[in-house]
Amino acid sequence: MRFSVTTWNINSVRLRIDIVAKFLKSARPDVLCLQETKCIDDAFPLKRFRRLGYEHVALNGQKGYHGVAIVSRLPFETTDIRTFCDKIDSRHISVSFGEKAQLSKPLVLHNFYVPAGGDVPDPALNPKFEHKLQFLDEMKSCEPLHPRGDDRHILVGDLNVAPHENDVWSHKQLLKVVSHTPVETEKLLAAQAHGEWFDIARERIPMSEKVYTWWSYRAADWTVGDRGRRLDHIWVSRALKDHVSDFKITRDARSWERPSDHVPVTAVMEV
Repeated sequence: MRFSVTTWNINSVRLRIDIVAKFLKSARPDVLCLQETKCIDDAFPLKRFRRLGYEHVALNGQKGYHGVAIVSRLPFETTDIRTFCDKIDSRHISVSFGEKAQLSKPLVLHNFYVPAGGDVPDPALNPKFEHKLQFLDEMKSCEPLHPRGDDRHILVGDLNVAPHENDVWSHKQLLKVVSHTPVETEKLLAAQAHGEWFDIARERIPMSEKVYTWWSYRAADWTVGDRGRRLDHIWVSRALKDHVSDFKITRDARSWERPSDHVPVTAVMEV
């Protein structure tokens, strides 16, 4: 069975529902994982998604900030929400697929929005950066996040870290910029290694190639200089590693009307 999943930090789902609809009509992923939805669950545009064919929705929202959602054409078996750093700030939601979705074996999907971390990369001076580092540590230590053996798990989201040299436009210039500092990249890669996760982008695209999913709003024209970062990720467990058939970053979405600063990232696998 072909299974496609897209992750997208939408930066307000209500504000950008029209470009979400544009993407869904064109790409038709089975599942769309959104981050930074910025609305309470009762205000989520359910009717619009259902008209688009996405009838199954799992929400973890809050007013004005953060928020994650999973919208799907396939029914869920279960849903779950985890909190990190003793904060109720809507940064994780997971679902499982199984018999209802006509899958022969269970599949678990985690959707994350890791804290951005502010502007100062010093936990002693910046509580937001301290929070981010603690969050990454808890991702590593949270055993239910880590598949073992034949577990079929997918972890997606805006992880707010560009871990490799060519995941940013200038490794040297961004070493002291939040999202690419050594302490952040080490912690994210430690969580990945502990869970035996495989980063689909870097499994399929050579480390020598530049890969981005985010371009700052501060640039008047994001295409000039192409100063991007790869903050949005799709990881799969060992059991799914050899079942990935396609991977795509929809760069054009950064130029759509009223765009997010992130673009959709999609993986297709045989499950």
